[in-house]
Amino acid sequence: MVANVLWMLSKLDLRNLVDILLVASVIYGLLLLLRGTQAVQLLRGVILLAVMVALIGSFAGLTAFNWLLRSTGQVLAVVIAVVLQPELRRALDRLGRAGGIALWPGRQFNVDRVIAEVAAACQRLSQQRYGALIVIERETGLQDHIETGVEVDSLADSQLIQTIFFPNTALHDGAIIIRGDRIVAASCVLPLAETVVSAAHLGTRHRAAVGITEQTDAIAIVVSEETGIISMARSGRIVRHLDEQRLVTLMQALMKPKRSRGRQAARWVSGRGGDGAGTGRPPQAD
Repeated sequence: MVANVLWMLSKLDLRNLVDILLVASVIYGLLLLLRGTQAVQLLRGVILLAVMVALIGSFAGLTAFNWLLRSTGQVLAVVIAVVLQPELRRALDRLGRAGGIALWPGRQFNVDRVIAEVAAACQRLSQQRYGALIVIERETGLQDHIETGVEVDSLADSQLIQTIFFPNTALHDGAIIIRGDRIVAASCVLPLAETVVSAAHLGTRHRAAVGITEQTDAIAIVVSEETGIISMARSGRIVRHLDEQRLVTLMQALMKPKRSRGRQAARWVSGRGGDGAGTGRPPQAD
């Protein structure tokens, strides 16, 4: 075995080394993209199974078994792609955002005004115990989810947000989606979280907030109807017990990343915040 390894190393040249490094880089990049998702455990199991089968087949000289593995390898790859479809879609979306080059410039708007209006609306809704779910679109388009709701196309305004989520109004059930400085739609249907172990830990609004941020880079803000607690979700993680000022700080950190962040916002964005933020743990029930 050692002699074979030394012989293989003696045959390596610069082209072979570059080839190996490229393959290793691709595998490492895929692992980084899938990190923190359910696909990691599944991929680990597939790799271990493949290694075990390959070792058994090579050492035992099982010709028929090796032929079966070669014949079903492509089918297995397709099956894995289907099983990992949500994770692969999320990884490709993350890879596309990492390019950092916009294909077309976005419309300029006053970010501070939008943040102030949303935070003021959430604070007022919290005081009155009116439930709300607000989604702010970032780089990933939310048009598919926008089309599930009712078109509004109005300037984002605190009073309008409060009116939409006033109990028993036609549009209060569902989410509003903000693009730029405009509320583009209300009563939108969002996907529920995939990583929540028990539905008892989260209400529907919280699960929807986590769900949309698992699939996109959007920001989701929730006001609990039962307790009035304000929460924010991003990248499948949620932080709770926010007041108006803390909400403003986090929104500024996420919507204005080039500017300085508050200590609390930076901790949460980097995955070290409290109240379940950055840990992947579901928050306590409201």
